[in-house]
Amino acid sequence: MTTILKINASARVVRSLTRDMTSLFVSEWHARESSAEVRCRDVGVNPPNPVSEDWIGAAFAAGDRTPAQSAALRESDELIDEIEWADVIVLGTPMYNYGVPAQLKAWIDQIVRIGRTFSFDLDRGDTPIEPILSGKTLVLLSSSGEGGLAMGEANAARNHLQPHLRTIAPYLGAQRVHDIGIEYQEFKDPRHEKSIHDAHHDTPNSCPFELAAAFASQWTNSKNT
Repeated sequence: MTTILKINASARVVRSLTRDMTSLFVSEWHARESSAEVRCRDVGVNPPNPVSEDWIGAAFAAGDRTPAQSAALRESDELIDEIEWADVIVLGTPMYNYGVPAQLKAWIDQIVRIGRTFSFDLDRGDTPIEPILSGKTLVLLSSSGEGGLAMGEANAARNHLQPHLRTIAPYLGAQRVHDIGIEYQEFKDPRHEKSIHDAHHDTPNSCPFELAAAFASQWTNSKNT
């Protein structure tokens, strides 16, 4: 049985492309594997708290933590427990101002934590940080108002969404990352429709990415009806 954690990061509750995408992805997965277990986390509507000085002190505390320090990390522990549970993390996020939404950044900061998702050892020289979790897949479903944001394209230097999420993916335990991006949302022209249609073509024919391809195809069909 596959365990799937669905994360929505859009501030929009209605008219959200990324919410539709994550829902369709999970539906398509269930059509292939009805026994898959899904948990949902909506950081767009219910964002985690930003890290604080108390949080940092608790995270880096040596030895046993005080009750107050444990309380400061309770939300972080809950979010990390969800990551540990999941085989597949399906993350739907828009691009805000060329980067990750603040709500999603707060979620990342709560999860990327010493002793839980990474270790730190100066004996490793200039690369002291190593991920602790492994074996997971991250499926990134994104939308952006502009286009030409992929590597080698005109606006690639402005794209701080996918590169950021790929950088932190190992600390989510993700050893496989695949993303489907819809562009030109604000243009509402044929390029936007084409980005939806083209989303599935670069998807490898291997599980679980074939499910993303099936999802993309379903999404395209839904837009054309």
